[in-house]
Amino acid sequence: MTGDPTTPNPTPTTPPRRRGRTAPAPKFLEQPQGPCRVCIYVRRSTDDEHQPFSLDAQLAALHKYVAGKQNWTIACQFEDDASGATTDRPGLQKAIKAAKSGLYDVLLVYRIDRFSRSVADLLDLITQLQDAKVHFASATEPIDTGGPFGRMMLQLLAVFAEFERNIIIDRVRSGMAAKAAKGKWPGGTRPYGYLVDRDTHKLVPHPDEAPILREIFRLYTSQRQGSRAIATELNSRGIPNRTGKPWAGYTIIRIIDNPCYIGDLAYGPDIYVSAAHDPIIDRETFRRANEIADARGDKQTQRAMSDSDYYLTGLITCPDCGHHYIGACAKGRNRTYRYYTCFNRSRYGSHSPCRAPRLPADELDQAVLQALHDFYSTATPVLTAMIEKAARLYHTTDTSHAEELDTITNQITSTEAAINRYHSAFENGTMDDTTAGPRIRDLRQQLARLQTRRSQLVHDIDDQATAPPPDTLDRVRDYLDHVLTSGTTTERKAAIETLIAKIELTEHGAVPMFKILDEDAALPNQEDGDQHDNATRARQMVKPVGRAGLEPATEGL
Repeated sequence: MTGDPTTPNPTPTTPPRRRGRTAPAPKFLEQPQGPCRVCIYVRRSTDDEHQPFSLDAQLAALHKYVAGKQNWTIACQFEDDASGATTDRPGLQKAIKAAKSGLYDVLLVYRIDRFSRSVADLLDLITQLQDAKVHFASATEPIDTGGPFGRMMLQLLAVFAEFERNIIIDRVRSGMAAKAAKGKWPGGTRPYGYLVDRDTHKLVPHPDEAPILREIFRLYTSQRQGSRAIATELNSRGIPNRTGKPWAGYTIIRIIDNPCYIGDLAYGPDIYVSAAHDPIIDRETFRRANEIADARGDKQTQRAMSDSDYYLTGLITCPDCGHHYIGACAKGRNRTYRYYTCFNRSRYGSHSPCRAPRLPADELDQAVLQALHDFYSTATPVLTAMIEKAARLYHTTDTSHAEELDTITNQITSTEAAINRYHSAFENGTMDDTTAGPRIRDLRQQLARLQTRRSQLVHDIDDQATAPPPDTLDRVRDYLDHVLTSGTTTERKAAIETLIAKIELTEHGAVPMFKILDEDAALPNQEDGDQHDNATRARQMVKPVGRAGLEPATEGL
């Protein structure tokens, strides 16, 4: 049925309103009308040496841009000479603060990447400006947050600015990694003791600093001085560090850890080039220095606080927080009091949650040395009793270990056979991969666990304790007689580092863990305090020391 052509068209009706939430109001401000106060912000980045974005050039362009706008006047301007990777820039923060104070209406920049190179940071900054009733504009890009097109361009250009920054970072890192892989210095601050050759880009020994570097390693290895003691020694001689400032203990530790001094170059987790340049320190000295550093405790904390006249630094474990004890002192009216304290308490003082007690250093040092001497003076019967006790325990558990080993061996054989059967079924076509594959993976994981357990059992069965030869005990006894009666500070510290593994604080007092030297073990040389590999690989035995380490215990093990 058709309508009457003479009938006028009905009046259009308004379409029904769709149900749902109303669209959110735009977050951007409208274009300011009338007189406009402008804040100029300029930034020169650390990577702009070869780019035409100097502060003067930006300021000149922005002043010209404002002059071409009707009713625009410059109310304030701020500048930064820093990277745009973060918003922690003085000039930027002042500009944001001025916006919140209502000092201007528009924030104007030369380019968006002068404002920020991070999309997230840019949007956060724009939000802060919008909240302060300030809109954002760029002099060289179609960005004006007063219009929809400018808002879209703002977000697009922010993405490209962040992309450009990431590209620059990747190129720099790739270039540095490529140089390092060729044995060349990748860039950055040169290590103390070296210069960077401008032609080859390789490290060459510094004529003035290289001898000082060798002296640092000599004091650390031969003289057994700690990092702070070496720093104090260099400062007393008037020798500055690379930057011309006094030395600090942590700087010495960083030198001890750096493989560049043996001619190797390390860059990142994956690049390590041996013999990349001329060494200053031989590899044996470097190895010995790092062994001593490891024996004294953590490289970045306790070891950095180590001092030469504190024998037990890094050996005492705090029972409260698990950190190591370090040497410290306090000056009284008539004397200086030496003690050991937890690193945590030493660093944070009254704010530290650790409440472990301080220990008197002089008494504890002497008690540990005396206990070490007494132990080796009566080592033969004590060790005999310990070996007999260990042997009884060994034979008690040996039967159960042997039985478990037989069971594990049978399980390994059956598991290997099952894996072979699944392989054969898959090869013969009687089983597809979706069925055989997961089962074979499970069996291989089970086989790996069984083989690991079998290795542990074999080690436990073969690891029967044996006593060191009598001549080794005689050498240790004679050496400790000398150290206890007339040894120097260096010799005493070397003896403790060689023969004591650690000291635990218990309810019975300080308990040292002794290292028992084997047949081929060598003692520290009494002239230079040298320490050898076999001493650090020795077995550890336990003998208690009296409460607080003041009196050696007599009740035995």
